[in-house]
Amino acid sequence: MADTGLMLWSVLFAGIGIGFFSYGRKQRAVVPLFTGIALFTFPYFMPNLIWLIIVGCALIALPYFIS
Repeated sequence: MADTGLMLWSVLFAGIGIGFFSYGRKQRAVVPLFTGIALFTFPYFMPNLIWLIIVGCALIALPYFIS
C-alpha cells in the first residue's frame, strides 16, 4: 500500500511542479521556476510517504512566502 501511495503522491506533486515550472518560465519568475523543478524531482529521493507529503506541501507553500 505504501508503494501505491508513494506513486500517487509523486504524480500529484510532479503535476503541480510542472504547473509551477511553466508559470515561472512564462513570467520569468525565479522562485516558481525552481520550485517547479524541485517538485518534479524530489520524489525520486523520498523513501517515506510521510516525508514525501511534508516536503511536497512545504515546497508548494514556498513561493507564497518567498515572493
